[in-house]
Amino acid sequence: MFKHILLPVDGSPTSMTAVAKAAGLAKAFGSAVTALYVVDPYPFTGVGADFAYGQSQYLSAATKEANEALEGAKNALQQAGVQVTTVIGEGHAVHDGILRALETTQADLIVMGSHGRRGLEKLVLGSVTQRVLGVVHVPVLVVRD
Repeated sequence: MFKHILLPVDGSPTSMTAVAKAAGLAKAFGSAVTALYVVDPYPFTGVGADFAYGQSQYLSAATKEANEALEGAKNALQQAGVQVTTVIGEGHAVHDGILRALETTQADLIVMGSHGRRGLEKLVLGSVTQRVLGVVHVPVLVVRD
C-alpha cells in the first residue's frame, strides 16, 4: 500500500515513538523509509553580517544534533529489520524542509510525531505537524505520546 515513508525526526521521545510506528508500517507493507532531520541553514538572516562566526558554530552544532537524531532513528529501524536512508534537509521552517524532502523522495506517506502543544505555547512555537498537514497532498500519520 505505501511504498515509501518519509519520517521527520528531531530526536525527542515523541519522534522515537513515530520511528517505532514507521518501522511497523514499513515491515507490514515492505516500504522504503527515509528519516529526515531539517536544519535551518541561515538562522541569523536579517541580523547582520557580524554573526558569520556564530553562524559557523550554529551549523556545526545543528549538524551534530541532526546526526545524533538520525543515528538514533536509523538504529531503531535497523533493529526492527527495516532498511532506512537518512537525510539532513534544509528549510527556514521545518515544514518547508519536510515538503522539499517529500518532493525529492516521492514518498507516499509521512509518519511524524506531534508534541501536542496547546494554548500560548502552540501560539508562540507553532505546530510543525499542523503546517505539514496544510501543505502536503499525501497521507500523514500523526503519532503522539
